[in-house]
Amino acid sequence: MEKRFHVLLMFSISLIVASSQLFAGELVIKGSTTVLPIAQKAAEAYMAEHTDVKISLSGGGSGNGIKAIIDGTADIGNASRFIKQKEVTLAGTRGVYPVPFRVALDAIVPVVNAENSVKNLTMAQLKDIYLGNIKDWKEVGGTPGTIVVISRDSSSGTFGVWKDLVMKKKRVIPNALTVPSNGGVVQAVANTPGAIGYIGLGYITKKIKAVDVDGVVGSEENTLNGSFPISRGLFMFTKGWPKGETMGFISFILSRKGQKLVKEAGSIPLF
Repeated sequence: MEKRFHVLLMFSISLIVASSQLFAGELVIKGSTTVLPIAQKAAEAYMAEHTDVKISLSGGGSGNGIKAIIDGTADIGNASRFIKQKEVTLAGTRGVYPVPFRVALDAIVPVVNAENSVKNLTMAQLKDIYLGNIKDWKEVGGTPGTIVVISRDSSSGTFGVWKDLVMKKKRVIPNALTVPSNGGVVQAVANTPGAIGYIGLGYITKKIKAVDVDGVVGSEENTLNGSFPISRGLFMFTKGWPKGETMGFISFILSRKGQKLVKEAGSIPLF
């Protein structure tokens, strides 16, 4: 009996070892530029602990991240918004069932050039600026000057949340300058005196000036307590329930160590 148990034990250990070797390899992650800093920090830490795993990362926007999951060109699709119904439908026609994992929280903060005197804007003012109804800073208590509207492309999850929460599904003014990333917004606003844009909390730098919304500062505390009106979850999607290294990486992100890296990346940890 003891010998039989020993054989079974050795067989089980062999299966575990074989499984770990099978799952080792390359992990491909694509999508949201907002989630990218989190993924980068987590990937570096994960590869340091799992030296036989290679993780490749790229941005391109939330829409592209979810599309990559549906197309099978990525193991994980980063998204700074939830999956849309039309994406769920498309996935279903291809026999794909995307599984969401909320990995962090975030605030979308309006930003202006560092020299701009405006400190606060209401949700109604933000909507009117992006509709083109408010065209000069003097209309919102600032120094007279033309407002240069900077927005994100339609594949951006940040744009999607802005459109839902601020624009209430209305279209952004057609002549808005469209940029492909949070970093692009920062650069454009920093270099354009009359500009206004919006970025994830983790991208705020001294090059630009964050603007309060309805008198509330965009911060970790105000996002967690629900007082900041433009906030969201950040997600990683997988093609079906994750297995192997994909599951290992998702579990790592959702661990205490992973959530500490979320905070270091400038986003808001879940706990």
